[in-house]
Amino acid sequence: MKVWIPASLCCALALAACLPAATQTAPASTAFDPQALFAPLQLPNPATAIRDGAGRPGSAFWQNRADYAIRARIDPATRSLHGDETITYTNHSPDALDALWLQLDQNAYRADSRGALTRSAGSAGDGRNRSGLRGPPATPPRPEKPNLSTEGYQLDAVELDGKPLHYLADDTRLRVDLPTALRGHGGQLKLRIRYHYTVPGTWGGRTAITPTRNGEIYEIAQWFPRMAVYDDLRGWDTLPYLGSEFYLEYGTIDYSVTVPWNWIVAGSGELVNPAEVLTPAQRQRLAQAAQSDATVYIRKPEEVGDPASRPTRAGTQTWRFHMSPTRDVAFAASPAFVWDAARVNLPDGKHALAMSVYPAEAVGADKWDRSTEYLKGALEHFSSKWAPYPWPVAINLGGHGAGMEYPGIVFDGFNDGGKFLFWITAHEIGHTWFPMMVGSNERREAFMDEAFNTFIDVYAQDAFNHGEYAPKRDGEYAPGGGNPVDEILPLLADANAPTLMAMPDTISEKYRHPLTYFKGALGLVLLREQILGPARFDPAFRRYIATWSWKHPTSSDFFRFMESAAGEDLSWWWRGWYFNNWQLDLGITGASYVDNDPAKGLKVQLASRQKLVMPATLRIAFADGSQRDVRVPVEAWRYGATPSISVDSHQPVTQLSLDPDHALPDADRGNNAFRMP
Repeated sequence: MKVWIPASLCCALALAACLPAATQTAPASTAFDPQALFAPLQLPNPATAIRDGAGRPGSAFWQNRADYAIRARIDPATRSLHGDETITYTNHSPDALDALWLQLDQNAYRADSRGALTRSAGSAGDGRNRSGLRGPPATPPRPEKPNLSTEGYQLDAVELDGKPLHYLADDTRLRVDLPTALRGHGGQLKLRIRYHYTVPGTWGGRTAITPTRNGEIYEIAQWFPRMAVYDDLRGWDTLPYLGSEFYLEYGTIDYSVTVPWNWIVAGSGELVNPAEVLTPAQRQRLAQAAQSDATVYIRKPEEVGDPASRPTRAGTQTWRFHMSPTRDVAFAASPAFVWDAARVNLPDGKHALAMSVYPAEAVGADKWDRSTEYLKGALEHFSSKWAPYPWPVAINLGGHGAGMEYPGIVFDGFNDGGKFLFWITAHEIGHTWFPMMVGSNERREAFMDEAFNTFIDVYAQDAFNHGEYAPKRDGEYAPGGGNPVDEILPLLADANAPTLMAMPDTISEKYRHPLTYFKGALGLVLLREQILGPARFDPAFRRYIATWSWKHPTSSDFFRFMESAAGEDLSWWWRGWYFNNWQLDLGITGASYVDNDPAKGLKVQLASRQKLVMPATLRIAFADGSQRDVRVPVEAWRYGATPSISVDSHQPVTQLSLDPDHALPDADRGNNAFRMP
């Protein structure tokens, strides 16, 4: 997701403008308390037989399932979508359910919705585009009075076995009352809902209609009533849709989209009727792309608008897709699409297709001509580094620039280009892993979505095309080329800043990106590179992804899993970085030789002037020009704020440096070096 700030800026500049100076610190004498930092940590969710003490699904784990069969039709004359869905809902819980709850996200566009009224009150930002990395591009043109309000879902029928059911639509939630409770341990029913709604106009946020010179692009998301999650933590999770994202059940989705004959539809999943909706030439080009590491045009720029690029010349066409496993699907439809594709090479000799669809305005050597190359590169990196991409197709849509992710398809801006287009493409498709595969609750724990994804982005940018656009640390975190650990200091110094555990809808736009994206991602970088090391972090993180794919982990599950799999009690780190917004300020206050003899060793006095400590490197420079690094473990601070450590010296020392590589977010580096007298 992206944030509503100019494309040339990022969290660091926003922080500099609105947060206190990094030099604000707590009183030196009372800040650090080892009993507070190292105390046992009570996580929000206790370990049970459903979620065990090692952070894994337990012996009694269960999860409900929602499968969908959907028929949709777009009417350009009325700018409306008409849908007919059948939900096969399976209740694996031990509980009988006398009602079902569904999510009606399109109701957020009603003028009287909670989200609309909350936005007008200036609370948690603009729910129309809560997408996190950048703001709207200068183009495409938007109407003087953009259509940001609709009547939301119009429910034409809600039925079970052909009989109407009593229901209550309340803002973005729908309660459906059942005549007979749905039994637990595998009870199943088929709920049918017929509905229609007006598609929000240009700048509708995560779903929109975007004008281009060859026709409008319909970017369709959150377009069908979806089951709310019933889980072991709170039963039905019915948080309203105010702008924070999604929490959805997994299953299979088969859907069809009927559009005018000259439109192309790009959607989540596998197109299952290509012979009906593509020309023989397009099918041949797709087959060629499936064998090609270079991008192949499926529909060339000069073919846009040519009736010969469509298999029929009148009426409508119905495009059919299959997606499994998944929690959601989205699609885009337009007569204006240029379309290209290339093969994605996955582990174990498997393959997928990377595709891009975009209007002719996006064509350019440094623009969308490289989109599929960028998409392919990101997919191959994430697949080899963390877990294989799970679906046969991945699509990058060039549209109005929502910067938004859905399973198998991402919505980006057709005016994007160069480094930014790579960056945003990698970020949005990275959401395949978090939260499309590892299905955290984005409406309650946003950092498990955005921070995890921003974290894996860092290494994807390093890997692409021998580092063509690297390092991401300088591109996202520190646009001026500064050190990313310094960019977080104003946030850590801000007494009013929320914590990473705060509810997403309570985090204002001032803090949302610096906290949820940047601090959360930097926390994982520090955990990987400074606390655990890649040799312990990487296998544990991969096992976490494999263990919780297509399931719903909580932060408590993640914290427990990483401790167990990596073999480290990390309570102090979770407490200081996640549950609190504690600062770090380490230093050297003195050093002396044992018995005044360099050959007998050196005693070094350290100090912490803030509540958080971390493992750190102590670099010893010797008189002969050599140097040695000693890792100071976090346990050095377990008794107090001013530990003394002994190191071998064997010869005179000229200087000591703590964190010499500037890897830690130290609030005041003025006392990190000590010159021996």
